[in-house]
Amino acid sequence: MEQSSWQKILELCNRLSTVTYENLTKIIRLESAGSATRARNLDDSFQNDVDSWMGGGTCFSMTWHLYQAFRDMGLSPRLVMGHKRKEKNIHCALILPDQFGFKNSDFRINSEFRTPNSEFLFDPGYLIFDPLPLPAPQPFGSGEAFFPLVPNSVRLVRPAADALELWTGGAGGPMKLRFEYPLEGVSVEEFKQHWSESFYREMMTYPVLNRLDRERGVQYYYQKGNLVIRDKDGSRMERIPEELRVEKLSEIFHISPDLVDRALGILKKEHS
Repeated sequence: MEQSSWQKILELCNRLSTVTYENLTKIIRLESAGSATRARNLDDSFQNDVDSWMGGGTCFSMTWHLYQAFRDMGLSPRLVMGHKRKEKNIHCALILPDQFGFKNSDFRINSEFRTPNSEFLFDPGYLIFDPLPLPAPQPFGSGEAFFPLVPNSVRLVRPAADALELWTGGAGGPMKLRFEYPLEGVSVEEFKQHWSESFYREMMTYPVLNRLDRERGVQYYYQKGNLVIRDKDGSRMERIPEELRVEKLSEIFHISPDLVDRALGILKKEHS
């Protein structure tokens, strides 16, 4: 791929890396729209403008944003769905072929694993904002590639030519299998169907927020009242008292307190 195209791609990834993964706006849109299809169509990622998002997005809105941007650049990305154990189609990502051929290894690209026919994984919904070249499957290649990202290292494994596994781990801990991706990909129509179905999954019954401070190498993850802070030295957990929840979540995840308060109010009403 030409260097100018890579520079645009890296700029897109850098910009998206400042966006918080969160389901609060998703909760608000579903409550306002009354149905998943209408809520999905309200999603500001369809405007392809990160600045217009109310706060952040889930894997679907982040992935869709990149898909739209790459298509506008004349590239040919594939939408792929992620499976986790018995749960199917609960995550999504992009595969982008290096369709212009190998010319220059970029300073941000792991050139060790690049080949003339490289494909790259983009998984912003899992806070991976670096394009990761897929390893060639055996017997043509090693079948796996390791990327020492901070605070979570990534291992990509090709158990077969048409499959990819995402493993992550941090601070010397064991690597864990996170998702399995069939590499053939899905159509836009199927992707939107899974996106609509995601509005009714169990994770929409409580707040989930995830932000990466890429410059400092620190990840903040919040779920069900617990805040996990992860860096190169490991993880620690803090309990955020309910009376401080709006203030703290707004501060840590760079989301307006009004939005946080509104989403928490919807969840409280639904479970009262």
